[in-house]
Amino acid sequence: MAPSSVVVTIDKSSNISLVEVNDTESSVFLEKQKTASTKQFSWLLLLKAQRILSFFPWLTMGCSKTFVSVKKRIALSDSSKDEVKYKEKIMYRFIRAFLAISIVALVVEIIAYFQNWNLDLGYVSNEAMGLVHVAYFGWISFRTDYIAPSITMLSQFCVLLFLIQSLDRFILGIGFFWIKFKKIKPMIDVDDQSYDIEDPETFPMVLVQIPMCNEREVYQQSIAAACQLDWPKDRILIQVLDDSSDELLQILIRNEVNLWKEKGVNIIYRHRFLRTGYKAGNLHSAMSCDYVKNYEFVAILDADFQPNPDFLILTVPHFKGKPDLGLVQARWSFVNKEENLLTRLQNINLCFHFEVEQQVNGHYLNFFGFNGTAGVWRIKALEDSGGWLERTTVEDMDIAVRAHLNGWKFIYLNDVKVLCELPESYEAYKKQQHRWHSGPMQLFRLCLPAILSSKISKWKKANLIFLFFLLRKLILPFYSFTLFCVILPLTMFIPEAELPIWVICYVPVTMSILNILPSLKSFPFLMPYLLFENTMSVTKFNAMVSGLFQLGSAYEWVVTKKTGRSSESDLLAFAERESKSFNEEKIQRRLSESGLEMLGKLKEQEMTPVVEKKKNRIYRKELALALLLLTAATRSLLSAHGIHFYFLLFQGLSFLVVGLDLIGEQVN
Repeated sequence: MAPSSVVVTIDKSSNISLVEVNDTESSVFLEKQKTASTKQFSWLLLLKAQRILSFFPWLTMGCSKTFVSVKKRIALSDSSKDEVKYKEKIMYRFIRAFLAISIVALVVEIIAYFQNWNLDLGYVSNEAMGLVHVAYFGWISFRTDYIAPSITMLSQFCVLLFLIQSLDRFILGIGFFWIKFKKIKPMIDVDDQSYDIEDPETFPMVLVQIPMCNEREVYQQSIAAACQLDWPKDRILIQVLDDSSDELLQILIRNEVNLWKEKGVNIIYRHRFLRTGYKAGNLHSAMSCDYVKNYEFVAILDADFQPNPDFLILTVPHFKGKPDLGLVQARWSFVNKEENLLTRLQNINLCFHFEVEQQVNGHYLNFFGFNGTAGVWRIKALEDSGGWLERTTVEDMDIAVRAHLNGWKFIYLNDVKVLCELPESYEAYKKQQHRWHSGPMQLFRLCLPAILSSKISKWKKANLIFLFFLLRKLILPFYSFTLFCVILPLTMFIPEAELPIWVICYVPVTMSILNILPSLKSFPFLMPYLLFENTMSVTKFNAMVSGLFQLGSAYEWVVTKKTGRSSESDLLAFAERESKSFNEEKIQRRLSESGLEMLGKLKEQEMTPVVEKKKNRIYRKELALALLLLTAATRSLLSAHGIHFYFLLFQGLSFLVVGLDLIGEQVN
């Protein structure tokens, strides 16, 4: 037998009978091996200790820099125009009270944790004595008997709404995949798909309306895009509907219109002296002109939309042979969807809205909400439905619902895209979302009697009430805010009403994956999208409540801030076109009285110093919710909740980022 060999004889699996070592130096070898192992283990411990110790200076430096940045942002921010302007302080006061109670509860729980009091069960240990101990025991008993059942019932109700909404998204997803699989899209009849180019009389009369209000950044490119539409010149009229309050801007827009008119474009400039009713009032005023009766269709293009020249060629022919067709809606395409994280997340949401919601509803129901722009209406459908009304801030949804109740059908064209831009700052996006979620609730209050008394089928009535309004406009912001921003933090302090992991993790992630499927390139932003949607729930819930109960800013309309980007390739050309030398050259070339007046005002404006610069803001509701969620995360850490802790931590950080206005466009 060779030296250092070992013979092992095993009688039974549980009994080793003999170990024989045939080597005189084996004990020395084993001793050296033990010494080497001890040294290696010591070096391993020292290496890990060094890594742990080196982590603390990095963490301290990171926290210090973050604290300095946050302190600087708060010192330089402008919060005077935030929630105070909207006069909606009830929710902020509720969140602040909730936060104060949570902090007190956290302090008590930390004391209980280090004193080894029982945190979850309804009893106190034998060592626990004294008034504080008795009070803590009473709190545990009270929350177990009275608070936990109420929270459990509310959470179960929200989970039920959550599952219903998830089912709706799942069904929409199936419809979307079926349309993609079958390659279904609206088709033009072969016999009616084109007009006779040599005979302009075969083309219908089309009115193009461009409503705008103080759109300094985009008026030139929007007018230019409309004037270059491929349609016979004598069969089209472009209305520039200017509601601007800036007199200088009015002169600029009027001169731009005159420039295109000199080139042979049939275009007119309209300005209202009484600018009531926002966009609905502007459109209603334009449709009241006598010459409108000569036109059959009207295309609506907001000031930041630039259609391709073939926009009318691709949309208007769908009306031929379909007398009951009232609307043809095109899809929005975004030139700045990759500008920053905020625009990327918006693109995910809107891609799902257009490719899934609008396309599925358009194909299976012949109805969807008009997007307010990039669409062509049959003027008879507008008149038959009562025209533009000024009763809500979502006049586009209003006219769509009334047209649907009158039997008109809609077509959605997913392959016809119109360029526009997304809000690049959180301030602009928040104001836009407030209007988009308060307006539908106003409209629901007004339209419910008309829906119930209409002659449409019961299925269409149910679709309008339960799916179009309640599920997608009311339930979604309600359960999102209540479940993830109220109930989840509460369950950390009342563990008897704990939410299951599948509600916190699996279902939201699955729904986010369904939402992101139409824009697969955005898949790396799945988790930021999920967190950001929950963060926006406070704004959407606040808007939904204000619209439903007519509170605060329910009827406020704020024009979304534009940057004037028609495409990524012509930013420099646009900046050059907007320069002072270009404006002066254009004015001198025209030699008109209005041009001289504009030149004088431009020079006067240049001499006026800029006193105030735009600053980033802080948003108090979001910051209060960030502290609340981080407090709840600390409490969940004591109970070792795992998934709950990580969700609360990252959700709280996302609220912190939004509250400090660190997402989107940054202003120096």
